[in-house]
This record gives sequence, structure tokens and C-alpha cells, in this order.
Amino acid sequence: MTAQQADPAVPGGGASLADGKSGAIEARIRRFSRQDRLFKWLTFGFAMLVLLALAGILAALVREAWPAFAEFGPDFVFGRTWSPGDDVYGGAIAIYGTLVTSGIALLFALPISFGIALFLTELCPAPLRRPIGTAVELLAGVPSIIYGFWGLFVLAPVIQQYVQPGLVSLGLPLFAGPPLGIGVFTAGIVLALMIIPFIASVMRDVFETVPPVLKESAYGLGCTTWEVVRRIVLPYTRVGVVGGVLLGLGRALGETMAVTFVIGNANRLSANLFAPGNSIASTLANEFAEADPGLHIPALFALGLLLFLITFVVLALARWLTNRSRLKAG
Repeated sequence: MTAQQADPAVPGGGASLADGKSGAIEARIRRFSRQDRLFKWLTFGFAMLVLLALAGILAALVREAWPAFAEFGPDFVFGRTWSPGDDVYGGAIAIYGTLVTSGIALLFALPISFGIALFLTELCPAPLRRPIGTAVELLAGVPSIIYGFWGLFVLAPVIQQYVQPGLVSLGLPLFAGPPLGIGVFTAGIVLALMIIPFIASVMRDVFETVPPVLKESAYGLGCTTWEVVRRIVLPYTRVGVVGGVLLGLGRALGETMAVTFVIGNANRLSANLFAPGNSIASTLANEFAEADPGLHIPALFALGLLLFLITFVVLALARWLTNRSRLKAG
């Protein structure tokens, strides 16, 4: 570089320095632009990877399950006969058991989870908030087979001795027959205990996102705690609450080992909740390893596909209900 170019006092030197700085800035902008494009496509690839994996799972299920649907048609969904010896399969019993056990689980878990989340965010003393919250989260990490052992050897005898006799005395068709301990009702209770930590943790987290000024304003107007929760907290966290419920429902629908231990594993359809039954997950766990040649394996894949579709329908319905309530609220 000459003295004329380096000295700003010399005509033309300042322009050269300005041009050099401008070129460096442009190079840096181009480099940042390339990095942004690379980051964008990388994250897009991650998102598409999830969709591709989902599409691959669905395609594999459809391909493997097609022989069963081609052979039995709608009878596979509505048929009650599941006989590997005769190579005849109907999934109505497993579908019924899956839906009923999940419904029982939600019936018990939803109010308990809501109460836990409400207590931790609104009523719990500060010194107890962290220990109780940590204990609830630790329950979510317990392996499902532990819940199954506990349900079979501890919960089932308690239900058989103390709960089922009282419900049988009511004379309702849902609670008829001898108290066996194991059955659809017990499986639903075990599932409820398993999904409570998930729903309660999500509800607690979304309740804590409510701006304190909103709740303080409501309390200042004279609202009770329940009125603040009903009119402020729940409308503000509607989407998060639905997400927590769906997270718990997803685990209830697909839970395998815990249900297999306590549901009874009987291929029969009964309105009696105390009777042994079966679910899609327990059927797959019991029979897949020893499936007979022929239509047995395609029938099990067809059950898996039905479980996939049931979960998808539940998620779509929940999303529709959430969007509808959001539109009504303006």
C-alpha cells in the first residue's frame, strides 16, 4: 500500500479505506446469509425427518396389515372372534378394551391431576412446593413394568377385597359378577396412576405461565381462588391443558406392560368392568413373539394400525375442539 493510499489526508486515501471497510462488511453479510440459509435448511430437514418417520411407520403398518383387511374387511374391526387356531381374527374386543381402560384412566386422572396442579400453583406453601412437584415428576419416570407388578400384587387384591364388593352391591350392570381383582376396571385404575404425573406436570407448568398481574387484579376485585382459576387461569391456559390431557391419553392408549399384568388377557367382550378383557397393546405383547404363520402376523399389524388411527382421531378431535373454543372466545 502506498503512502497516498494509507494517509487519509492525501486525496484518494480515505476513499480506499472506506472501500475496504465496505468490502469487509459485504463479505461478512454474505457469510452470515449463507449461515442463515444453512441453518434454515438444517432445521427444515429435522422437521421433515419427523414427518418422513411418521409416513414410514404408517406405510409399513398399512403394507403389513393389508392381508388381514383384504381377508376380513370390516369384520376385522367389528368382529368379536379372535382365534389363531382357526386363523380368524376380529379386533372389536381389543379396541373396546383399549377405549374403555383409557376412558376409566382419564375419568380418575383428570380431576386428580387438576387438583394437584391447582394446589401447587395457587395454594401450596412455598417450602412444600418444590418437594411435592419433584415427587410428582419422579412418578413419571417409574417404569411401566413396575406399575404392572404393583398393580397385580398390591392394587388388585385391595380392589378385590375392599372396592369391588361395595360396587357389586349397587346392582349396576357395569359392576356385576364376582370380584376377581384383575380386569378392565383395575387396568383403568393402574393407567390413571401412570398418567397422573404427566397431566399434573404439564398443567402445573402452563398454570405458572399466567401473568401474576391478571390473577392479582382478579383477587383485588374480590374473586375467590376458584373464580380466579375458572375465569382467568383456565381460559388463558386452555391449549396447554388440552395438550397435557392428550399427553396422558396417548400414554394410556399405548401402554403395554402394566395393562398386560392386570387386565386379565381374555378375548371376550363384556359390559361388566370387573370382567377380564384385552386391549390392543396387551394383545400385541402377548402374541407377537409367538404369532403363527398365515394371517396372525398381519392381524397383529392391523391392530397396531388401528391403534395408530385411534390416536390420530383423538388428537384431531382435541385440536378441533381447542380451535373452536378459541374462536368462541374471540
